[in-house]
Amino acid sequence: MNWLKNFVRPKLQKLVGGGKDIPENLWHKCPECTQMIFHRDLDKNLHVCHHCGHHMRISAQKRLEMLFDDGAFQKVEAAPTVEDPLKFRDRRKYTDRLKESRTKTGNNDALIVAHGKISGIGVVVAALDFSFMGGSMGVAVGEGLLTAARLAVVQDSALIVVPSSGGARMQEGIYSLMQLPRSIIAVEEVRDAGLPYIVILADPTTGGVSASFAMLGDIAIAEPGAVIGFAGARVIEQTIRETLPEGFQRSEYLYEHGMVDMVVHRAELRDALGRVLSLLKNQTPAAHVLPMLDADAKGTGGVPNIHNPGKPDKG
Repeated sequence: MNWLKNFVRPKLQKLVGGGKDIPENLWHKCPECTQMIFHRDLDKNLHVCHHCGHHMRISAQKRLEMLFDDGAFQKVEAAPTVEDPLKFRDRRKYTDRLKESRTKTGNNDALIVAHGKISGIGVVVAALDFSFMGGSMGVAVGEGLLTAARLAVVQDSALIVVPSSGGARMQEGIYSLMQLPRSIIAVEEVRDAGLPYIVILADPTTGGVSASFAMLGDIAIAEPGAVIGFAGARVIEQTIRETLPEGFQRSEYLYEHGMVDMVVHRAELRDALGRVLSLLKNQTPAAHVLPMLDADAKGTGGVPNIHNPGKPDKG
């Protein structure tokens, strides 16, 4: 982006008076087609490139604002957990990495739980934020998923989960791996209550997250071009020593092979969820329910009269 700093920025500074600083984040480069996009156009298009249609990663906060009606929702805090059970340190302390991610995102951990309405239907949404340590799943994320599931049961609402993660959090070792069965318990609690569990697979959905709750949805919806899988494509190629098919582990490939139910553009996602929720949560019959009559009722054979439900048809 040197041409922006060396040419465009000086021109803008000269245009507005020369003394004012021009923010450096006015323009964003699409990682797919490398086209430059003005930040307002990018926000208006829900962080989807209008040149090539590439769906860029978005924060969990923006995800919630996009999904809920009028962007209105209420966040739910999960119970506090042990932050650094292993006193882990690699090149830096794990606690320092946590502090950095919290400052960067404004969130306590990688998962945000909120409840509100989508198309007028009450839902609980749990969204992972990839910008918080790669959306990795530790004890706090597992606790958040249980909190979301139990809130959905209490409110008799559907549970919608939006994974965007590199997998389990290595800094928590076996504790992070134990969140795989823990997250499955959360899903089973929702199912035991007879409530819908919907997953929106965002880029990327990999590792322990894809090996647990991410692939258990009653309805699996994926955003276009999202990477969805367990191990990385290069690891698989090196293991089997074969070239993988084009588009392997992408949303469209999984859809063609029956692994996801729908691939939905981000701009159409809320409407698609509304249709699915209306089918799964609408308990009111779409038409008048005709009463069942005894077979011997007035010798009619019990055939109801569709023109006048109170009277049986004769003959």
